[in-house]
Amino acid sequence: MNSNHWPLFKPRLLLLTALLAFSAGANGQSESLRPDAQKSYSALPLEQSASRGIVTRDPSSILMCKDEYWVFYTGRGVPSYHSKDLVNWERGPAVFQTAPEWISRTVPENRRMSYWAPDVIKLGDRYFLYYSVSSFGKMTSAIGLATNPTLDPSDPAYQWTDQGVVVQTQEGQAGDAYNAIDPAIFQDNDGSLWMVFGSYWTGIKLIQLDLQTGKRKAPESTLSALAFNESIEASYLCRHDDYYYLFVNWGSCCQGPKSTYNIRVGRSKIITGPYFDKDGADLLDRGGSTFLPMTNGPLIGPGHAGILNANGKTWFTSHFEGDLRMDGKATLAIMPLRWNADGWPEVTLNDFKPATSAEPPAK
Repeated sequence: MNSNHWPLFKPRLLLLTALLAFSAGANGQSESLRPDAQKSYSALPLEQSASRGIVTRDPSSILMCKDEYWVFYTGRGVPSYHSKDLVNWERGPAVFQTAPEWISRTVPENRRMSYWAPDVIKLGDRYFLYYSVSSFGKMTSAIGLATNPTLDPSDPAYQWTDQGVVVQTQEGQAGDAYNAIDPAIFQDNDGSLWMVFGSYWTGIKLIQLDLQTGKRKAPESTLSALAFNESIEASYLCRHDDYYYLFVNWGSCCQGPKSTYNIRVGRSKIITGPYFDKDGADLLDRGGSTFLPMTNGPLIGPGHAGILNANGKTWFTSHFEGDLRMDGKATLAIMPLRWNADGWPEVTLNDFKPATSAEPPAK
């Protein structure tokens, strides 16, 4: 589709997405609230299966605090899991027990403290947790920040402190042709701090953050456009050798095994882009090489990329919208990651043997 037609097509697509998400996926967002959805599935060792057997959507980067790994995900108040071995996971506390006071003013249509797609990073002696506040199909959104000196709830110093809004967008506001959700935080080799974010509309954006506050350097600081597709979100940025790598999601979420999420990747020698895929296509012009296709044996709809260094290995983390072995529920996933001779990332999925061609049709 010609990008000039996007403004005409967008409202129909967003209405359809919102209706589908509300009828089929909103329940998926509330899965974390239902006690029966939290039962443990028997998780295999990391070398045998990507799925960790816990119902989790839009996971944050996995981070270690003391002797435990922590992951945060979409749900009421930003729920969490923790693990000592990355295999067996236990429920942790939610970040928020009550809604930060700014949310009702900034995103009045957000309901039931459902906060999406968090990410977390340790900076100095504090943990910085970013999270999305929005409502389905709307561009009135905000990315908030909370900080804590520890992730260990048994530590006397444990206390999440709301730091307010990092960036926000508003429906119909001039200049806001992007959506402030799905934050992913990246610290470069020189110490500089960045946040990549965005969903639908004009795609994925990048801003630099202040190292001390964790917020945007200035309200009008540079906003770089990195990637575009008619359906795009859940970006993640990392660096390997001389390149920055940008992972993005194409397709639709929130419909369990019917979700069409797939993960694409491109790279650049400059953090602000342009990013190109393996064929030289610009990610701003719908480029993006398939990294994880929609269907991976019993695992459907990979989303929300992350990278973890643990146990002397590099792992790719994400969720899958549906694990057919878990009645189609979303699951946290951890998979071995390697870099090929040409410098591109590749993932090992031990849950199935791929067919000759795993590439889905280009969207």
